[in-house]
Amino acid sequence: MSLTTQQVLYGYSIGIFPMAHEDENEKIYWYEPEMRGIIPLDGLKISKSLRQTLRSQKFHVTINQSFEQVIRLCSDRKNKWISEEIIRVYCELHEMGFAFSFETRNNDGKLVGGLYGVALGRAFFGESMFFKETDASKVALVYLVEWMKSYNFILLDTQYITDHLKRLGANEMTKEDYLIVLNEALKTDIT
Repeated sequence: MSLTTQQVLYGYSIGIFPMAHEDENEKIYWYEPEMRGIIPLDGLKISKSLRQTLRSQKFHVTINQSFEQVIRLCSDRKNKWISEEIIRVYCELHEMGFAFSFETRNNDGKLVGGLYGVALGRAFFGESMFFKETDASKVALVYLVEWMKSYNFILLDTQYITDHLKRLGANEMTKEDYLIVLNEALKTDIT
């Protein structure tokens, strides 16, 4: 049975998310980590070098102009969890207005970094990010956080936490605490 947009949206609403397994013919599994990665919207850490990159204006960010390209570039990695089925469903979610991409472009307009995820209620579920030039994915994240603040979001879910995300201010919360925040975020739509 194929993965559907309804399954994915319902999964997010109860705190689970899908990932494909490359070593199992891209079979889809659902995950619910005991410790959930989040970035507090008021806790994003912008390093001195990232601040300089932002001031330099060597990049600009667009939203939803290259969704499929962003997800495909995010899937181009050694440990692959973004299968063709995942790409199909998230592109459908994008067409429905739930999935968003934030694209970092250089001054020539070339796509050099970005991220994508799903917005539901006042929660944004970050799926993946990529970069072709230093700081390009971080610039997209800064813009995502500003966008989220402007629309009164309260939850930026990173699913898992990595050293890269820790340096940007990510931390972990227990599954139980996460579900409390998630339920609050899903009570109302963005305004």
